[in-house]
Parts: sequence; C-alpha cells; structure tokens
Amino acid sequence: MERTAVVIGGASGIGAAAVTALRAEGYAVTVADLVATDDVVAVDVVDEASVVALFEGVLADAGRLDVVVNTAGVSTLGLLSELAVDEWRRVVDVCLTGSFVVIKHAGQRMGPGGSITSLSSLNARQPGRGMGPYCAAKAGLSMLTEVAALELAAAGIRVNAIAPGLVVTPLTAPAMDIPGIEADYLANTPLGRSGTVEEIAEAIVYVTRAGWLTGETLDLNGGAHLMRYPDLHGHVMAAFG
Repeated sequence: MERTAVVIGGASGIGAAAVTALRAEGYAVTVADLVATDDVVAVDVVDEASVVALFEGVLADAGRLDVVVNTAGVSTLGLLSELAVDEWRRVVDVCLTGSFVVIKHAGQRMGPGGSITSLSSLNARQPGRGMGPYCAAKAGLSMLTEVAALELAAAGIRVNAIAPGLVVTPLTAPAMDIPGIEADYLANTPLGRSGTVEEIAEAIVYVTRAGWLTGETLDLNGGAHLMRYPDLHGHVMAAFG
C-alpha cells in the first residue's frame, strides 16, 4: 500500500517544497492549506474540527496516515508593552495551539513508523525585539515536540521539528524589501547567505527517514543561532516611523 503524507501549509513556500520532496520519495501527498483549490484541501489548524476532517478524509481515501508535516504559521511585530492581547492570541493560536491540535489528531490516527514534523524557527531559541508572541510560541513548540515524542514513542510514532533561519518565501519576502533587514540577517549568519526552501525540504525528508530520531528540534540556519537576531522592529521603525 502506498505511503501517505499530509503537508499543512503546503500550497506555497517551504510547505510546497516539502510536497515536492516527499512526492519524489514516493509518498502520496495530500496538500492542505487555508484556502481550498482543485489540488488543495482546506484546513485551519486552530479549528479542531477542520483538522479532524482533514485526517479522516485521508484515511477514508488512502486507508493510512504515515507522515504529517505542519508548516502553518503567522507572525506579528509589536513591543510587548504595546501589543494587543488579541494579536498575541492570534499568533500563539496558530503557531503553538494549532501545532498541538495537529499532533493530537495525527497521533491518534498513525500507526508504528509514523512521523510528525512541525516547522519551528530560529526564534525558538533566539529572541527578537517586537516578536514576543512568535518567539514564545516557537519556544513552546520545541517543548511540545519533546513531550509529544515522549508520549507517542510507545505507539512507534516519532515527533520532531525543523527550525529554519532566514528563508525567503512569500511570507518573509515583504520584510526583505525594508531597508537594512536582509543585510542585518546576513551579517549575523556565519555562512553569509539565506537558506532555500529546497534545503528545508531536504531536512524534512531526512527527519521522516531517520527512524531513531525523535523529540528533536533541528536548527537549520547557516549558524545564525551563534550570533544575534536582527533588530526587525528597529528597521521597521526607521523605515516607517
């Protein structure tokens, strides 16, 4: 029976690259994202019923669920002393609570050999001024990954995360147009360049193959974790006031 994978956030960016890479590995891949199209199933990770429907649909069609990759995420920019609580909740709901919902329901439906991979961030370990909810959510995701790996190991299910540094995608591209931001990133990346979506997808494939790897958040950032995070808030204030 053909192995199956679900990529949440698979319509663009890192998620789309993961879809391509997993298909090259022989997986039948279901692409899920916020907006449904002919080739994309609609899912909202903060809506538990939506996540259940996604996985139940895959099981009904394919009879099995082997790999789940969750790349859904949002961010914001604002100092904690000025940030609206609703804005905090919006980011944490998608990046942390949504990851919990995906892990919960994927874990219920996978058999031995299953693999769940979340997309974390350099901000799981490196703070950024004005990025409180995103940093907190991604740091929480690292511990969620460890707890889930511990709990699901008895079922033979592995749970990991990939934490990229700067990768230019449709989500990050607008920030790169703000003067100083990209240069600040690269100045604080020892390898001196941004990553590519294909490099992150290669890591996702590795994690799905690595049968003795679980509970790990894999840093993939050109060494940026060895330095400091760019002052995005400062650059935005300088550009727009």
